[in-house]
Amino acid sequence: MMKHSIDISVIFSIALRAIRANKMRSILTSLGIIIGVAAVIVMLAIGNGAQKSIQNEMKSMGANIMMIRSGVATSGGVRGGFGSQPTMKLGDGDAIQEKISEIKLSAPVLNETNQIIYSNTNWSTNITGTDNRYFEIKEWNLEYGRLFVETDIKNASKVAILGQTVVNELFGDVDPLNKTIRIKGVPFVVVGVLEKRGENGMGQDQDDAVFIPISTAQKKLMGVSFPDQVQMVMLQAIDSQSTYTSQDEIRALLRQRHNLGANKDDDFIIMNLTQMMEMMESSTKIMTVLLGSIASISLLVGGIGIMNIMLVSVTERTREIGIRMAIGARSWDIRLQFLMESLVLSFIGGLIGVIIGIGGSFLVSLSGLMTAELSLFYIILPFSFSGLVGLFFGYFPAYKASLLNPINALRYE
Repeated sequence: MMKHSIDISVIFSIALRAIRANKMRSILTSLGIIIGVAAVIVMLAIGNGAQKSIQNEMKSMGANIMMIRSGVATSGGVRGGFGSQPTMKLGDGDAIQEKISEIKLSAPVLNETNQIIYSNTNWSTNITGTDNRYFEIKEWNLEYGRLFVETDIKNASKVAILGQTVVNELFGDVDPLNKTIRIKGVPFVVVGVLEKRGENGMGQDQDDAVFIPISTAQKKLMGVSFPDQVQMVMLQAIDSQSTYTSQDEIRALLRQRHNLGANKDDDFIIMNLTQMMEMMESSTKIMTVLLGSIASISLLVGGIGIMNIMLVSVTERTREIGIRMAIGARSWDIRLQFLMESLVLSFIGGLIGVIIGIGGSFLVSLSGLMTAELSLFYIILPFSFSGLVGLFFGYFPAYKASLLNPINALRYE
């Protein structure tokens, strides 16, 4: 057992000497592996980053979300496009939450973009009329202050809850609580500030928002076509499966509430955000596999390069092989020597490729063009694969070298 260990160390030492004796050729031989490993790491990191972005987006939206918007409306025989005429009411969401057991919460939404003013500072932001169920669905907590109370909704109180971006732009280091801001000339008292959420998957700043009671938006700020009009109803199902199974019940209930006959189209559209995000996540997983597979081709090309160079090396070192055999080297020793050289070249190239791949992934993230998320698995995988490539493509040259006839090899010039 000890003798075998010594033989391996000697063969490893001989392999290193052979590689050092032909530095430039060794570098060129490893180049394909270097590029392949680096490319695989960067591609997998980009794909993983895309998946993480979608997961963060799902988390920021809240769990098991559905949205119902106005759909196709018909007036005087003329059919408009989706959302061309408001059809959703505040009571629609309440009825869905009350009558459909698979729906946990519903929240009304009425919004517009407008200028807000504090003292001599102004800022354009998104104004959303809603109630506290919106924050519960979005799993969005307060940083400080309070949410709306029942009297705010009942009396259409002129109070506002701010996102962090609005606080920074309007107030700077000043505490915004109980300060008065103006929206379209209407004064609102700031009663709360939400915790920071950052950008969503589409690059939109979620903190650039102001929230007011839905009743205040309907009656005092945003013009509505009919009482209790909302632009959208946001729903939260009890689980992800319920976002699929509850759609028929929701559709039937809304058609009944909107007095739609059998021959009339829905005047609303149900959007399952959970389904949309799951589809996007599935697509990014496929994209990650494809990117990794495409990049892996360069690893295979690098392996072919190793095989070609090792075949040339066998030819150049035929006389050396003959001498080794003449003094007692077995066919297995010769085969192991050339396999060792191939493996060492692959692992050196793989190690350099890992360093370049990690650096490339950081550069991609720093560029801001896309997110690259590294993981230990995505580093170990291509590095290990580089070793398998070296072993696979190095076997044929090693096998060919071990079959040489010692007498013919010694005669080789």
